[in-house]
Amino acid sequence: MAEMFTQGFALAIGVGADLPYTVDDANALTNILTDPGRCAYPESQVNLLVSEAATRDNILAALDRLAEINDPEAAVTIYFSGHGQEVILSSDTASTQYYLIPYNCDRAQLNQTAISGQEFAQKLRAIRAKKLLILLDCCHAGGVGNAKDPEPSAPLPPEALKLFQAGRGRVVIASCKQHERSYPSKRYSAFTSALIQALCGQGVAIADGYVRVGDIALHCREEVPRLTQHRQHPIIHWEESDNFIVAYYASGQLKPKRLPDEFMEVETPETKPEPKTEIIYNQSGQTVENQTNIQGGVHLGSGSTVNFGISVEKPKKRSDIVQP
Repeated sequence: MAEMFTQGFALAIGVGADLPYTVDDANALTNILTDPGRCAYPESQVNLLVSEAATRDNILAALDRLAEINDPEAAVTIYFSGHGQEVILSSDTASTQYYLIPYNCDRAQLNQTAISGQEFAQKLRAIRAKKLLILLDCCHAGGVGNAKDPEPSAPLPPEALKLFQAGRGRVVIASCKQHERSYPSKRYSAFTSALIQALCGQGVAIADGYVRVGDIALHCREEVPRLTQHRQHPIIHWEESDNFIVAYYASGQLKPKRLPDEFMEVETPETKPEPKTEIIYNQSGQTVENQTNIQGGVHLGSGSTVNFGISVEKPKKRSDIVQP
């Protein structure tokens, strides 16, 4: 009998509109998370918002529901695929405001129809789960790495980034560097394809039935550049977090199952389009701090290249794992 990953909760957002493939990506991720033979999240604990459902009000309400979780062992995953926009409020003071762009957003009325950085940060702060993973599949997603930058790139607001500097159990994995684009294939994006491969147990460091944050980060680091002819390189924002467990990969069994056919290989990608309206960034000569580039030489220990500074979380109980 399949074993359910009862501590798993997720919100998958695919905004759609001028990025129609984001809907397929969010649907595919949801299907893997709720597959009783793979990640085995209870369906009632996974919220999918795509296209018309991915509105400002619905996204904020879904984040509020995540804040109601009272399980100390809960692992919460938030996946967002869409646009972000930064607006210069005053040229004199160089003050800016950041927004996440939901479905049917009116860019002339961002305060009413988009989600500001302050709002998003407030919602994240209210989530009490000790394990929080944010997955961003967006062009210029690597701008998440430095909360001190006055004009960071899309899509995570700087107000939210400050939360990830404060403690353990808070991880952001972004699909590309800040000056790169996120590439879709014919059906799914390269990042989401690699993400789903990792959630199915591809490349897990410990064959104990679990997928950990490090497994996802390292697999995406290897797979996404290969799939995009080295045009896209995922990054991770990892403030000394534990290498916490995210999901099962085969419903508690030790041996990963064969990947679904559509994730065995990804066709040559095409570039995701930019937002239709102008977004102003000034990042010339910018040095990104507190952001680990996982393009190469990454390992889970101390050494001379890149060190995540993380520890491997051991399962509380695994006596019920059945070897197939």
